[in-house]
Amino acid sequence: MANGIVIIDKPAGWTSMDVCAKLRGILKTKKIGHAGTLDPMATGVLPVFVGQATRAVSFAEGGEKEYVAGLRLGRTTNTQDTEGETLTQSPVTVGREELEAVLPRFTGEISQIPPMFSAIKINGQKLYDLARQGKEVERKARTVTIFALEVVEQVSETDYILRIRCSKGTYVRTLCHDIGQALGCGGCMFSLRRTMAAGFTLDESVTLEQMQEGGEALLRPTDSLFRDRPDYRLKTEKQEERCRNGNPFFIQESLPEGEYRIYGREGAFLCLSRLQGDTMTSLKNFFGA
Repeated sequence: MANGIVIIDKPAGWTSMDVCAKLRGILKTKKIGHAGTLDPMATGVLPVFVGQATRAVSFAEGGEKEYVAGLRLGRTTNTQDTEGETLTQSPVTVGREELEAVLPRFTGEISQIPPMFSAIKINGQKLYDLARQGKEVERKARTVTIFALEVVEQVSETDYILRIRCSKGTYVRTLCHDIGQALGCGGCMFSLRRTMAAGFTLDESVTLEQMQEGGEALLRPTDSLFRDRPDYRLKTEKQEERCRNGNPFFIQESLPEGEYRIYGREGAFLCLSRLQGDTMTSLKNFFGA
């Protein structure tokens, strides 16, 4: 069975689940999942996990993400992007200087109200299902973090390209909407491309067409997700036996506490573990059925 990670450059018009369905056919396996949903209009980095690597999905979802987004001033919509129905249209009398002046207000920890057109569930119902019925319900504000926010380019009098580096749970559509509100003319998102997720970048991504040709050979090893952690290779038979049985094991070396990639004596990646004192305890195993 195929095991590993592939970074897909998601095409526009596809849902994240569409991508997984296509890869199930290409790789002839059902055990496939993704980390970090992208809306159909969005493109870019979508980490997909295959086989035993699906155990690592939860570790990939919480990291920082980076986007390049198109902000259109002067229009608001019910979806907060240009694919939605127009709610308001206003003349745009502000320029790049005014836009850049308000961005610090949206940097750091900020509060966002999730859009109605989102997959968040309230009382067991997805918001976008309610929105399609013409219903609107109260949503609690959420705290997210914007680590970096800048104007990359001014495309026209109303259109700008922004680069955003943010935490899990950030709605870039809502960010565009809120920036427009702060400028007094309204705004929405006209494009979105994710350039980084789970530590992987566009340079490391492949297209679905390339996957169709290359198949399993394009999968990255599971441990590539944890490449920012130091590695530790087991030294003794007793260590490996305890590790493979899911038990903590002791180390003789003096090493900094924290998370480590653990490898067997023959080099196989076994687990992600945490070192505390002289004891290594598994956080997630990646061996066995």
